[in-house]
Amino acid sequence: MTKDDIRAQLTAAGLDPDAISGLIDAAIAEDLAGGVDVTTVATVPPEQRSQLDLVARAPGVVAGVPIAALVFENVAASAGSPVDASQDRSDGDAVVAGDVLLSIRGRTRDLLTAERTALNLLCHLSGVATATAKWAVALSGSQTRVRDTRKTTPLLRSLEKYAVRCGGGVNHRMALSDAALVKDNHVVAAGGVAAAFEAVRSQFPGIPVEVEVDSLDQLDEVVAAGADLVLLDNFTADQMTEAVRRVGGRVLLEASGGLTLSDAPAVAATGVDYVAVGALTHSAPVLDIGADLESI
Repeated sequence: MTKDDIRAQLTAAGLDPDAISGLIDAAIAEDLAGGVDVTTVATVPPEQRSQLDLVARAPGVVAGVPIAALVFENVAASAGSPVDASQDRSDGDAVVAGDVLLSIRGRTRDLLTAERTALNLLCHLSGVATATAKWAVALSGSQTRVRDTRKTTPLLRSLEKYAVRCGGGVNHRMALSDAALVKDNHVVAAGGVAAAFEAVRSQFPGIPVEVEVDSLDQLDEVVAAGADLVLLDNFTADQMTEAVRRVGGRVLLEASGGLTLSDAPAVAATGVDYVAVGALTHSAPVLDIGADLESI
């Protein structure tokens, strides 16, 4: 797998290879802090070559395999030495403990210097994909889909939202500018939920508008005003069911507010279109992935 192959994979996934490469370079620079990997330089001869296998230590869904490969490519390129990457699993694949995800051959020094940054990204993104997949399975057989939020790690949003897609989830808005979400503080500032909706619709007529409501009365108000999607904040399952009945398919409904995986069947049974789960990105545990080195 060449660097061009990696970039093509990232582009096909809706990611910006240049932006990801810059993020990787910044992460490596942070790790080196203006110096060198002193342990590796002291213990590894300059020309020694090895193979490093990234191996799943636990079952899950992987995301970020080509991103990890790009970490090794960038580190090796900065040292003027090539690496040979072989991708054994693709993003979105379910894996079990012992599965090899990625194998890299190159200078041992480059492999060990890149190892932690590659694993940090791969383990984190695979954790997000794995958490999302659990929700997707719990909602299977219903029309309800799990969506992420903007509760993402600064500068990692595009990658974390990509991992959500790998796990079978749906992305909410990517940024403040591509869709409107009228929340409680906007309602206070505008003087009412309908007034807030109408202000957004007036100034940005081509932008989708979602409105957060915390009562069935507010739901009736924003549906009458013409909202595209309504977020049901902290509604009970009975209230969600009534909300679905009232809108009769005129708008999309999204459940939100501290929902956990155990709530998934009850939420799906109400007939809402989406369930918003911030924990997909802000609280997903990493997937345990290790790195096994062998001299060649």
